[in-house]
Parts: sequence; structure tokens; C-alpha cells
Amino acid sequence: MTLSRQPRVVASLISLCIALAACGPSDADIKADAEKAIAGVQGATVDVASGVATISGQVANEAAKTTAETAVKGVKGVKSVIDNATVTPPPVVISADDSLKTNVAAALKAYPTLTADVKDGVVTLTGNVKKTELPKVMQAVSALHPKKIENKATVKK
Repeated sequence: MTLSRQPRVVASLISLCIALAACGPSDADIKADAEKAIAGVQGATVDVASGVATISGQVANEAAKTTAETAVKGVKGVKSVIDNATVTPPPVVISADDSLKTNVAAALKAYPTLTADVKDGVVTLTGNVKKTELPKVMQAVSALHPKKIENKATVKK
């Protein structure tokens, strides 16, 4: 090869390398493939910019979040994944007044000096309770999932 042809060959090789690098999938193609990959994960969405996939939305649990991230990482053309999806918190369970009254009465059977009134999910404790028994009483009533516990009982030593 002559010296005058060498720069042309080098330039051609550089052009070929750039062309091959530019032939990768476009962000739109990557996004379409990523959306297909996470179609089974309810609540998750994905956006792609410069090959970086960003997952967002609210998913049911940690397993769904992990599934979405793993699926997107497996998509051709994805360079990295940013997982901004959040897990939906479980709903707060508040007992209905009738069942709450029954359960509170059962929980307080061991404490005859205490009485409880239940209205709109709020348990109001009245009467007397020993200081050493108060934590047990509060735990027992809290386990019944009332909206609130108002302790108006007199605490004795």
C-alpha cells in the first residue's frame, strides 16, 4: 500500500466503525421492546433516553418491581436501568364498630377495672389500670386495628 492510500483507508475504517456504532436500536425501538417486556407488570411504565431506561409508576409489591427491572435489563440496546418505581403501600385496615366492640370487650376481660367505648373506629378507655398492665392493654387493643385509641383511664401504681 502506498503512503497516499493509507490515510484514505484509515478514514474509511473510521467511517465504517462510526456507521456500525450508529446502527444500534433507536430509543423508540428500545422503549417499544421494554414496554413489551414489562407488559405483565401492572402499574409500571418505562421511558428511554440515550439507551438509559427509566422505570416509573406504582407496582403491587417488591417482586413486581424486581421483575420489571430484570425484564428491562434484558432488552437489547438498554445500557443501564434507573428504577424509580414505587411499591403501593398496603391499605390501612380499620375494624367495623360492631366487631371492634366485641373484640375490645374480649381483650379487656382480664382487666375488670377498665371499660371501653367504641365509636367510628375510635376506642376510648376509661376506668383504672395498673402502670405495669397499661402496655399490655394498649398492645391488645392496638392489635384490633382501631382508627385511634384514646386512653382516658386513670393509671395506678
